[in-house]
Amino acid sequence: MNRKYFYWIAIAVFIMGCKPKEENTKVKLMTLDPGHFHAALIQKTSYQDIDSTVDVYAPDGPEVRDFLSKIQGYNNRAENPTNWMVNTHLSEDYLEKMITEKPGNVMVVSGKNSKKIDYLLAAVNAGLNVYADKPLVVNQEGFEKLQKVFEIAKEKNLLVYDIMTERFEVTTGIQKALSMKSEVFGMLLDGTPSEPSISKESVHHLSKIISGKPLVRPAWFLDTNQQGEGIVDVTTHLVDLVQWEAFPGQIIDQSDIKIISCKRWTTSLAPDQFKNITGLATYPEYLEKDVKSDTLNIYCNGEINYTIKGKHAKVSVIWNYKAPEGTGDTHQSIMRGSKSDLIIEQGDVENYKPTLYVVSKERENFESNLNKALESIQGEYPGIKANKISDSKWKILIPEALKIGHEAHFGEVTDNYLKYLKDGQLPEWEVPNMITKYFTTTQAYKKALKNN
Repeated sequence: MNRKYFYWIAIAVFIMGCKPKEENTKVKLMTLDPGHFHAALIQKTSYQDIDSTVDVYAPDGPEVRDFLSKIQGYNNRAENPTNWMVNTHLSEDYLEKMITEKPGNVMVVSGKNSKKIDYLLAAVNAGLNVYADKPLVVNQEGFEKLQKVFEIAKEKNLLVYDIMTERFEVTTGIQKALSMKSEVFGMLLDGTPSEPSISKESVHHLSKIISGKPLVRPAWFLDTNQQGEGIVDVTTHLVDLVQWEAFPGQIIDQSDIKIISCKRWTTSLAPDQFKNITGLATYPEYLEKDVKSDTLNIYCNGEINYTIKGKHAKVSVIWNYKAPEGTGDTHQSIMRGSKSDLIIEQGDVENYKPTLYVVSKERENFESNLNKALESIQGEYPGIKANKISDSKWKILIPEALKIGHEAHFGEVTDNYLKYLKDGQLPEWEVPNMITKYFTTTQAYKKALKNN
């Protein structure tokens, strides 16, 4: 072959070989059956590493229409508008179509929890990465399927990740950071069932405002057969935080968990409250099982007392109808150490804003050690300070710029996931700890059912 021709052929092959590699640096999302508003919050911001065209596969109906409306709202807002282009694929065989067509490489799912694990299985079998809203499973049967999901994902080098937004709440982050400063916190105590070494309580509300508008929930959200009970839903966040804060970077095995006690109870809704939440004047047939004297009773509350690596922990979730005026969802947390307790409160005194306190158990050099500890984490939390409010108690002052809010946390989790996709792997502790997290919630649910 003429050398000149060989030279130009080699250049062409090189260019053709490089071009796909450049295009593949973009992540391409496929959103499946977006029945929960969290699916839209993932797209409340734009990402440099995500293709601006997203394919949505779903049955036609109000849920996907609400999702598309939210995306349009983000695109049209005056400040920092997004630039999403959405291809819609609306049909009853939406899952099969997504698996067959596969226009993207990451499946996003946030909807009916009862269906989620089967979506995950289908996705990994088809060679797709998964980015999923919690919880991934809501019962023992689902947990067994989840173990299979992670086995397949490992074989195919896929990343399955659940969206743990609460790790990015600033008071929680600082609480964790200070718990790792032995000169301030000491060691995590063993605790007792009545005084756990680490406890977390989350209070949520069925009626709320999202992205500036009243949230209309689908009626199935109130059906525990489809949504799952509270003890396996929101507690997923709390169990995750217990693991993440108390044992940072450590692998936690199922054998490290011992369930001591657990309980579940209902929240009641009157017909007018149900209508305000869902827009429906009557209860669907699938909710009739939970209706007594026109009142809907939902098992959306739960509490788990357990030990993790020998440390006593307690998590509880409570759902109310509506928050008092000027308030919202709240989170409370205590980490008990040998030198101090780290306490997050969000009550009337705190104007219903999450606030971190440090309560010392020793006096000598404590304030100096606390200030040094805060100085050492300024890189991650710039501007934080300690305000002494008594001889043994300090309030951590946090600049407003660091308090970005729950909706913005979805963007932070997504940035994290993009880094993992680029690296081709999750931290070594993430998958085993996800498995243990769902083992904890599903075992607690199983035990709570026996109790009542």
